[in-house]
Amino acid sequence: MTNNDIFKKLRVALQLRDDQIVEILELVDFRVSKGELGNIFRKEDHPNYVECGDQLLRNFLNGLVIHLRGTKENPKNPMDVIKSHKNDAPTEKREIKPKTESFKKQTTTFKPKPKKKPLPKKEPIVEKVRFKNGKNKSKD
Repeated sequence: MTNNDIFKKLRVALQLRDDQIVEILELVDFRVSKGELGNIFRKEDHPNYVECGDQLLRNFLNGLVIHLRGTKENPKNPMDVIKSHKNDAPTEKREIKPKTESFKKQTTTFKPKPKKKPLPKKEPIVEKVRFKNGKNKSKD
């Protein structure tokens, strides 16, 4: 199992977004951009795939401890932090508006389709061939 696999599994298990991972890494003074994270989470056969180094994973794990547990001066309950990730997750709920318009018959003018010109008949390139394969032989 590679560092990339471990990083992906932690991201999914803790329901972290890229911006949250950047914040966690900043807790231990490790700067990384969202674009670099995107390259780490790609498939191995992708041209922009980047291997996750030991240093990045180590700093992420140290930052994750601070993020979930807090510091000695300001301790946190890890389950509360994880629940807040679920609440912070963007949900795409679309508002469905009832249609207030009544069904009216639209008055449109009928436009007939333009007449197509008939295509000229093409002469066959190959003549019709009559096969004589032995059936219905006529005796001459």
